[in-house]
Parts: sequence; C-alpha cells; structure tokens
Amino acid sequence: MGYSKDELLQRLQELHINFAQYEHPVVLTVEAQAKYIGHLAGALSKNLFLKDKKHRLYIVSALENTKVDLKVLSQRLGLGKGGLRMAPEEALGEILQVPLGCVTPFALVNESARNVALLLDRGFKTQECCFFHPLSNDMSISLNVRDLDKFLKSIGRDPSYVDIEANPSVGKDQPPDLAALVPLDATVLSENAEKPSSKQGPLQNHEPVDITSTVVQAKVAKASAKNVENVKEKATNTVHSSISFADPSKFIDEILDKTSALVISEVKGESMKQHGQHFGASVSDSIRKLLSAELKNLAIIFKNTAYTEGFHAGLRSQRK
Repeated sequence: MGYSKDELLQRLQELHINFAQYEHPVVLTVEAQAKYIGHLAGALSKNLFLKDKKHRLYIVSALENTKVDLKVLSQRLGLGKGGLRMAPEEALGEILQVPLGCVTPFALVNESARNVALLLDRGFKTQECCFFHPLSNDMSISLNVRDLDKFLKSIGRDPSYVDIEANPSVGKDQPPDLAALVPLDATVLSENAEKPSSKQGPLQNHEPVDITSTVVQAKVAKASAKNVENVKEKATNTVHSSISFADPSKFIDEILDKTSALVISEVKGESMKQHGQHFGASVSDSIRKLLSAELKNLAIIFKNTAYTEGFHAGLRSQRK
C-alpha cells in the first residue's frame, strides 16, 4: 500500500515544509486543473510518466507551457530517437501507486518507485511557487522549489533540473548531455501490467443502440466464429500497438473496431431468443459495460499523445 494524500501532507508538515492546499473536483489534465486554480499565484505543472525500451521508467515534471519533445529528450538521454514512450497505465498503480492523473514528483515517496528517474524543468526555479497534486487529483498544493528539493532530499533523491526544451547536438564527439540521469536498473512489472485494463463501468450520455432489425440479424447469422474471434482479437490487441494516437482518423478506427467486435460477439441467435423484444436493450447494456473502460483508455492515450507532442494550437489561439 502506497502513501495516501493525508500521509503525504503529514510528512510535509513534519519536514516543516510550507505549502498551501486547494481542494477541487477530480481533474485529469492541466487544462481542467487550470479552471479551478489557474487564477491563483503560482505555476501549473505537467507530469509525464515514461518508459524506455529496456523498461526503465521516468517522470518528467515541467511547467505547463514547456514543450516536451520525446524524440529530442530520448536522444539527450542516449536512448536513440524512439527510445521513450508513455508508460503503461497499469504501472501507475504498481510502481508509482497513484491513480491516473496523479503523477507528480511526490509519487517517488513510495519505495516501489525507487528506480524511477526524475527530470525536473529548470523553469521551476524561476517561479515563486508551483502547483502539484499530492498523490490525489482532487487537490492541488503549492510550494516553492526549495521546499520541493527539501522533500526530495528527505527520500534520498538529488533533484536534477534540466533545460527540457534544449536541443543540443548528439554525436561521436558530443555525448548525450542527460545520459547520467538514466536509471541504472530496469523496473520489472508483473505479468499482466502491460495488458489493457479490464475495469468496467457504465457509459454515460449515450443513447441505447437498437440492433434488432432483420438486416443486422441476417448479417450476424452469417458471421463465422473465426471472424468473430479475429475482430475481437484486433480490438483487444491494438490498444497499445504502434498506431499513432495523434491521428484522429486512426483513433476513430480504433473505437469502431472495438464496437464492431462487441456487437458481433453479443448478437447471437441464442441471445435473440432469450431476450425477445428486449434484445436491443440487453445488447446495449452489455456494450456499455464492456466498452466503458476501453474507450476511456483510448481517449486518455489519444489526449496524452497529442499533449506530449506539444499540440497546443488551441491554447495559443485563445491567447491571441
């Protein structure tokens, strides 16, 4: 069991660290967080949980407007151009022991995160104070960099501040400038840690799907068991595939693949006879339950990918 929000706050008090705390609804993005505390003095932070090809893990903590180019950062760490990617969601619970949307430097307080590297934005040092979630995204706390350093040193961490936006040349005579920050040890996840989450929950704000027409029934009747398995396998295995989730069309294709697979698997002759005139509602309920977690994961992956690659055009246009 990892540290709780209350236990972390108590530890900060024991270290005589000054901080201000602000409660708000659960938020998953910096944009959502800004709606509640953006008017307060202090800088918002974004935190990325990453892994490399050797399963070494990293937290990159940066100012809201700092551009984080994973390809450049990967080269600066000596990992090659494609060496960094988003860590699997399951590693949040197993390694950092925090839920989705709660990645911050404070997660390193847990012993299970001892091998996770931390890269801090040098820009934090220019701010009077900075906001972070205290292991829970229904609260934000603000503190200055000196007190953040004090906390990190109390858990045996030597804070490393880097210019995250820098793009120095890397070559034979110019070694990677951040290579020393690569963890010495890989983090071994449990057998199921990299598999898509199977959590289920109801889908909200969706109309029931009526698929009782004779056309659909006729098509389903002709679908072979092999085809059903192929579609289901495709929908399950592509969540963490090499598809670029920054491409909206591929993102939509992913959703359609999953929906098609579930419709085909649920619409069977036996089910039609069993539920009769309530068949449409029955299938609709099943699809809601089975697709809820999957679509949530896809949406988060899509948003994180776009966010990571620095697609802030919307924000920039609002400021003009």
